[in-house]
Amino acid sequence: MIVRQATIADLDTLVPLFDAYRQFYEQPADPIGARRFLGDRFEHQQSVILLACDDIQPVGFVQLFPTFSSARLARTFILNDLFVAPAARGTGAGRALLDAACDYGRAVGAARLSLSTAVTNTNAQSLYERAGWTRDTIFCVYGIPLTQAAIDR
Repeated sequence: MIVRQATIADLDTLVPLFDAYRQFYEQPADPIGARRFLGDRFEHQQSVILLACDDIQPVGFVQLFPTFSSARLARTFILNDLFVAPAARGTGAGRALLDAACDYGRAVGAARLSLSTAVTNTNAQSLYERAGWTRDTIFCVYGIPLTQAAIDR
């Protein structure tokens, strides 16, 4: 399994994976919207996308969004999206993506990576814990919807 940083040249490869990721989270298929969203992230350098490839094709990705920790006085990343195509699950692609995300964060001097996943996504939780990630027991996470689409979800 090879993991490398994606570029705008990978957009055609990423769109179907990203759209499948969104559908996993019960969003309607929208390849045009997925292309626009990813294209904007590349154009404005707002995220880092790592792409996992087997011997034949890309099989998964992880997307990191930069942010900062006031308490740590340092850069951190939110690992917002991790997806492995169903046919490639169990091949080590997910773990390779998590490891590559950590390596990337360390290489750019980030203090921390964080992520969240659905309470019902026990397969992902198991993967994260096997990779050394720990569930936060200190902070409660809250959110508030700001758009009608977010409220409807």
